[in-house]
Amino acid sequence: MRVLHVSSGNLYGGIETFLRTLALARAQRGEGPEHAFALCFEGRIADELRAAGASLHLLGPAKVSRPWLVWEARRALMALLEREAFSAVVCHAAWPQALFGPVARTAGVPLLFFQHDALTGSHWIERWARVTVPELALCNSRYTAGTLARVYPRTPWRVLHPPVQEGGAGLTASERASLRGELGASAEDVVIVHASRMQEWKGQRLLLEALGRLRQVPRWKAWLVGGAQRPEEVAYEDGLKAQVAGLGLADRVRFLGQRSDVPRLLRAAEVHCQPNTGPEPFGLAFVEALYAGLPVVTTALGGPLEIVDATCGVLVPPKPEALASALRGLIEDEAARRKLGRGGPARANALSAPPVFLRALEDAVRSVVREPLS
Repeated sequence: MRVLHVSSGNLYGGIETFLRTLALARAQRGEGPEHAFALCFEGRIADELRAAGASLHLLGPAKVSRPWLVWEARRALMALLEREAFSAVVCHAAWPQALFGPVARTAGVPLLFFQHDALTGSHWIERWARVTVPELALCNSRYTAGTLARVYPRTPWRVLHPPVQEGGAGLTASERASLRGELGASAEDVVIVHASRMQEWKGQRLLLEALGRLRQVPRWKAWLVGGAQRPEEVAYEDGLKAQVAGLGLADRVRFLGQRSDVPRLLRAAEVHCQPNTGPEPFGLAFVEALYAGLPVVTTALGGPLEIVDATCGVLVPPKPEALASALRGLIEDEAARRKLGRGGPARANALSAPPVFLRALEDAVRSVVREPLS
């Protein structure tokens, strides 16, 4: 069995992390279906897929504003599907589904739609994607599955929580101390880490509002991890830095930018806090934090409701007062932090262990393949 995963590849976020994890998990498992990847753009995810030894195909820089580039990319995909045998094509999100779903249909290859985001049914790319109905939708959470009918009301679906790799060996005491010192945290500080893209709904602003209420609380520092990738994200990050200055927190909050060592940063911190102001479709960052043994503090919205429970974290309403109270409790209570941290790895493994996901994905593909597979 061979499965072709189609995505854009021009940015880096949850979908790209998912694809990298899928490639690495398949290489480590060494059995089951072969997973190949088709992207439109060169970039970080293309490099990571190559490094993982995955089969990678570049279709060309498709842009809807330049129809001829879309046609060229579609022709490249059709040539690939004619040249190589694939059991199914999986389009990741509405954009590749709209552009490339029709190609899979024309080629006679079973088409699956992997739903990474909540759907509104009103966005133009979703209306375009609606034209090509997949045989099966794979939803990354029960929350996103609840919105599928806005675009595909009759499509069967399954929930497959995305795979998340355990972040590897922990840091030695000296490595941890060195990393913390490099980033301005002493051994006595409780480090609160937020790692995500620079988008307002990811809750950086809300976190800073809560931390502003904790100015008089000693022994905490905050690391904001993630770099701006688009102009609006640059403006947002600039606003956050101004907010930090206005709150008088410049000596306690550090912007670390884009980092490739997020698992190490998590293992050097004490608390993970990403207080989304809008529903997260799933939340890979929360699972990564649980694997690292960090208590997770987040808002009770969307996918995190399926991830965080009383064994591993704290859910709060998206209000700065409630968030500040939860953070203060963990800053001041080391025993509570340790208890919640101990519950994290088992919870993460139950939700997102890569071998479990690979088996579930294989079952899903087999359910739509037209010919019996040995």
